[in-house]
Amino acid sequence: MRSWLTRNVDETRALGAGLAAELLPDGCLLLYGDLGAGKTVLAQGVAEGLGIDPREVQSPTFALLREHDLP
Repeated sequence: MRSWLTRNVDETRALGAGLAAELLPDGCLLLYGDLGAGKTVLAQGVAEGLGIDPREVQSPTFALLREHDLP
């Protein structure tokens, strides 16, 4: 398990975008954290890094699995 510390939304989104490269071609990302920990912002950054519109990303808090197709 890996962990990171970010200090604001921009850092969290940038971290997500950087992680996106590690997920290609068929990776999986498990997000774990308390409410308000930044899971949605991180997932939006990952989406952006994969070429997916970050506005399509919904909160992962109450989802067991959410799939997004690459463009």
